[in-house]
Amino acid sequence: MNYLTSESVTKGHPDKLCDQISDRILDAFLTGDPESRVAVECMISNNLLVIAGEVTSSAQVDIEAVARTLLQEVGYTSNVIGIDAKNCIVLTNLHQQSPDISQGVDQAAGSIGAGDQGSVYGYACNETVDFMPLPIHLAHALTRKLDTARQSSELPFLLPDGKAQVTILYNEKQQAIQISDVVLSTQHIEEITVEELRNQVREKIIAPVLPAKLLNEKTRYLINPTGRFVIGGPFGDTGLTGRKIIVDTYGGVIPHGGGAFSGKDGTKVDRSGAYMARYIAKNIVAAGFCQRCQIALSYAIGYQEPVAIDIKTFGTSCLPEELLKIAVLKTFDLSPRGMIDTLQLKTPLFKQTSVYGHFNNLSAFPWEKLDKVETIKRFVKEFS
Repeated sequence: MNYLTSESVTKGHPDKLCDQISDRILDAFLTGDPESRVAVECMISNNLLVIAGEVTSSAQVDIEAVARTLLQEVGYTSNVIGIDAKNCIVLTNLHQQSPDISQGVDQAAGSIGAGDQGSVYGYACNETVDFMPLPIHLAHALTRKLDTARQSSELPFLLPDGKAQVTILYNEKQQAIQISDVVLSTQHIEEITVEELRNQVREKIIAPVLPAKLLNEKTRYLINPTGRFVIGGPFGDTGLTGRKIIVDTYGGVIPHGGGAFSGKDGTKVDRSGAYMARYIAKNIVAAGFCQRCQIALSYAIGYQEPVAIDIKTFGTSCLPEELLKIAVLKTFDLSPRGMIDTLQLKTPLFKQTSVYGHFNNLSAFPWEKLDKVETIKRFVKEFS
């Protein structure tokens, strides 16, 4: 028996605001110039937004307008709520990519080297319809429901900031048997009582989302456990791009290489490599070769191919992991150029990734496709 806990946050969480702004800026540059090199970070706090980073692009982007539009869309229209999209201070400090990095990325004949060193991880399992671990799947569903209930005015007392956490008890066979704890904190207007908020959230947010078969009298619900969450958003907490890397990936079920995603173009392998690793793992599980699959890829700056590849199936596969590795190398181009082309990473699609995780079936992301299943099966049959 063991417990797994995962967390998700809403669009209005300060860290997620920064992720969304960084990815909106990336998309804007890619729209004007698909060859753009972008690494943009944000910091937001108490009526101040700072945007900094490296950009090499022929596109012209109104950075401040992109940021203010995002804040307005999320719902931050007043300092009373958390920040005023129209009147907050926006500072920008962008410069070109370092030539020392650029010389490692730019190579002959259109090839590119990795834009950084490091390890990335991808994962898939057959636990949910989107091949994601159940705790993070449910946590994202709760925050998505919080956002839709707020923006549709179904629950008009909700304000933009919020987060959800789900703990699941597993048996010895790694099967989910109970949701033991649900923690949900949502920013709210002053006028509602904590009792009414808790009742409404449990009825309108939690009940429609969590599977009834995993709930029982032992399930604990901790809704706004402090009793008050009026002060929120950037007024209540400073936000940074890239500070929700576990929320963005697999909820802590597997290791993380430490590299964040948002604001980075595809030459940065901590983003493109992680997307490719997910793509590989998902197709392997969908092919029926295992119930759980973890892919680890390691890169060196300036090198085209990964310096190491590791596959783990956690005892759920009847095939040797080395055989799966051969099939992967025959099926997938793991060079930065190959990953960018395969996953369409010059396309301005990144704003959709910056909330509710970068991996799910609710999206049309190229790395979520199951178009390599038959190819992997063919190679496994050939080499087995």
